[in-house]
Amino acid sequence: MKEEILLGAIQAAPVIFNKEASCEKAVRLIGEAGSKGVNLAVFGETWLPGYPWFNVAWAEPLGQKAAEEYLASGVTIPGPCVDALCQAAKDASCDVAIGVAELDPVSHGTIYATLLFIGSEGKILGKHRKIKPTAAERIMWGEGDGKSFDVYERPYGKLSGLNCWEHQMVLPGYALMMKGTQFHASVWPGGEPYTRQTFLTQAFCSQAGCYGIMAGGIIREEDIPEKYHAMLPMRAVPRTGHSAIISPTGEILAGPLNAEEGIVTAKASLSVIRSAKAWSDLRGHYSRPDIFEFKVHGEPLIPGAQPKPSGGQETQDTPDSAEN
Repeated sequence: MKEEILLGAIQAAPVIFNKEASCEKAVRLIGEAGSKGVNLAVFGETWLPGYPWFNVAWAEPLGQKAAEEYLASGVTIPGPCVDALCQAAKDASCDVAIGVAELDPVSHGTIYATLLFIGSEGKILGKHRKIKPTAAERIMWGEGDGKSFDVYERPYGKLSGLNCWEHQMVLPGYALMMKGTQFHASVWPGGEPYTRQTFLTQAFCSQAGCYGIMAGGIIREEDIPEKYHAMLPMRAVPRTGHSAIISPTGEILAGPLNAEEGIVTAKASLSVIRSAKAWSDLRGHYSRPDIFEFKVHGEPLIPGAQPKPSGGQETQDTPDSAEN
């Protein structure tokens, strides 16, 4: 087990509506992170190939055209683009968590806000689909299920991740805390009011006793194709990143980086995690399983299928049940 690693939050603009070019940029950025010695690199929410900034104009002709292009640039998992990312992670000897606009492989009409985890071995570790899109995101994004609340065993510790307002929902984070997360990818589109984006990640890290790699996306006027500039006045919130690294006690270790491209880095140590959990371990000594119970329904959500009548997996606040 590695006692110390270097964490990196990658803040950069994708090439909007261009999956191939965005993938090439991601490969380059992963290589850059690896050259800096980063062991775990995190990109923002649906970084590949970009957050649906146009969704507030969904009823307008330009908005409908943008939606069509967005679907056309959706990413399949697995697929050629993901293969390239896996090779990049292997070449850089770096774990990667990257937000992906995942195209539904059957309907080709729905996007999932998916957080894809890739190991430094060049293999997919797993993926997590956002379970509750927020506000106008629901126009195009489908909902994930409880199957993907996974924590991945890595050479440096346990890795988890959530998208944006899943941190606001509280229980998704608690599910990961019950699995002992130590390093958490907190990914955002970069337009959340900064105080909320930051303090929700800080709260998660303090409660979990884990490091947080808070990666926000950036989309500037120059990043949007000129044919869509007529929609820009409708955008109330710019996508300006605000990426940072958070400690297991909720302190900001590096960043935030605002409105520019770069890689925010900070060293992480298992000794700091142990110190934090010694004071507060929500899975263990700082819990009351005799008072509170917690359950995650972990069956895959398949549209058109009948739900199981007694579905659900117990994930209570006890060492035995939390493994399910």
